[in-house]
Amino acid sequence: MSWLKHIRWDSKGLVPVIAQEQGSNDVLMFAWMNREALQKTVELGRAVYFSRSRDKLWYKGEESGHVQTVHEIRMDCDSDVLLLKVTQLGHEPATPGSPSRSIACHTGRHSCFFSVLENGEWKSVDPVLKDPESIYK
Repeated sequence: MSWLKHIRWDSKGLVPVIAQEQGSNDVLMFAWMNREALQKTVELGRAVYFSRSRDKLWYKGEESGHVQTVHEIRMDCDSDVLLLKVTQLGHEPATPGSPSRSIACHTGRHSCFFSVLENGEWKSVDPVLKDPESIYK
C-alpha cells in the first residue's frame, strides 16, 4: 500500500478528512483518519474514521445507521487533508428539486456545519431532521 506513504500524517498518525455529499456538494462533516481507518474505508467502500475521544476506529453509522458510502477519495495539494465524496445513508434521500434529508450530524441535522456567525453570535440555521435521542439508544 505505497499510496499511504504519500499522505502527510500528523505527529499522532492522523490526517483530517472532510466528508462532502456527492451531488449536492454539501460539506457534511469533518473527522480524522489514521492509516487503519483509511485502509478500511478503501476496502469496505464506506467511511471509517478514527475517534480521538474514544481512541478507536469509528465506523460511521455503527450506532445511528447513518452510513456513508464512499465514491471518491481526494487528497489536497499539500497531501495533508483528505476529501471523501460520499452518499449519506440512513434517512430520507434527496428528491429532485428538494434539499437532501440525509443525516450526517450526531445532532440529527444534515450537516455538522449548521451554525452561522451573525452579528457576533452563533445561530443554528439548519433544522433538526430527527431527534438525536431516537437515533442513539
